[in-house]
Amino acid sequence: MTTINAPLTLPCGVVINNRICKGAMTEGLADAANCATTKHAALYGRWARGGTGILLTGNVQVDHRYLERPGNVVIEGEQSDAQLTALREWAKAGTAEGTQLWMQISHAGRQTPAAVAATPVGPSAVQLQMPGAAFGTPRALSSEEIVDVIARFAHAAKVAQDTGFTGVQVHAAHGYLVSEFLSPDVNQRDDEWGGSLENRARLLLEIIRAIRQEVGAAFPISVKLNSADFQKGGFSHADSIQVAQWLNAEGLDLLELSGGTYEQPKLVGLDNLTNNPKLAEVRKDSTIAREAYFLQYADAIRAVTDMPLLVTGGFRSRTGMDAALAANACDMVGIGRPLCADPDTSKKLLLGNIEEACAFEKTLRIGPGWFGPNSPFLLMAGLNGWGQQGWFCLQLIEMGEGREPILNLGVFAAFRRYQANETSAAKAYHAHWQGS
Repeated sequence: MTTINAPLTLPCGVVINNRICKGAMTEGLADAANCATTKHAALYGRWARGGTGILLTGNVQVDHRYLERPGNVVIEGEQSDAQLTALREWAKAGTAEGTQLWMQISHAGRQTPAAVAATPVGPSAVQLQMPGAAFGTPRALSSEEIVDVIARFAHAAKVAQDTGFTGVQVHAAHGYLVSEFLSPDVNQRDDEWGGSLENRARLLLEIIRAIRQEVGAAFPISVKLNSADFQKGGFSHADSIQVAQWLNAEGLDLLELSGGTYEQPKLVGLDNLTNNPKLAEVRKDSTIAREAYFLQYADAIRAVTDMPLLVTGGFRSRTGMDAALAANACDMVGIGRPLCADPDTSKKLLLGNIEEACAFEKTLRIGPGWFGPNSPFLLMAGLNGWGQQGWFCLQLIEMGEGREPILNLGVFAAFRRYQANETSAAKAYHAHWQGS
């Protein structure tokens, strides 16, 4: 019976030490020029010693103009000697003790914050439905720009390989650019990049082919794909099944299933905080209580593919992880937040020293409990959700600076510190690139 301790051989021949993967989490540790720093090496070295089979990096962007946040690492064009050195040090630290370190490559698309770009880009000029003015109205990419995006992804993957990273993951989920092209709600093009699902998936498939051409057959390539956008008129589960079949035919080494977008953030366990009428129904309590948010969607994809599947989001107990693997529902389980609070979580689970990861997480909230989308306290719900996310992000900064996580940090205090950090990073980003 397969457990989290079992090794996994990928289609490309690479062997993963165990079945636990650190889910990709944005670090915000890059300098003002979006170059990797010694903080990346410190953080990933700490995680590599913690026993996890695969460490997925946070968003490494392919275009400095369109970021998920100002502190993203960017790989584009010719890399400076300093950047290459920092990437090598990051890779060396993150691959200690036989750990796999895979670079997640991404383009933020229309989900580029206004603090980074007033006019982001996307497949079409469809505005992100979020409160406030956090995101500008995007302009549609030209066909020439789309071809350039493909080349940028392939270039970043080759740099990752050359500097010692042991694999790459293409981010095609969570409403970023590749995910936007897949969505008929966001992609309203009438050329070869829009319309039918085959056309909407063309960008993703061409990226995979271009990367494989650059890195060869023995280098792992993964994709993070939404099981669904959970939005009416968006990328559906049926679409996901078909795209998974196409990826399987490309010889993909690992498919990670996730879900949601900024408008419908199921990726952090939240639902429709904006009460946007176009969003799908709110998840029922019984589903929220499930350990793995997206495990139920893996069965249909498993039935039509033979590539390894990774499911991330919500796993906390060793019992739940082993049960999912034993049932052949997935081949790897991904955890994220627990590794922010305790970088040795994987080792403790593998050794049987703990049964539940991040057990204290339930106490991280403002107020007496959860405030749902139909509550008059909608602002409190948002503060709880995004405040918790800020809390975990700040722990990455602490470890990147050589310190241990601050477990007694309050959620509201974390929210304020996180916002201040983002504001400071945005100012440094603009000061650098406007002077370049």
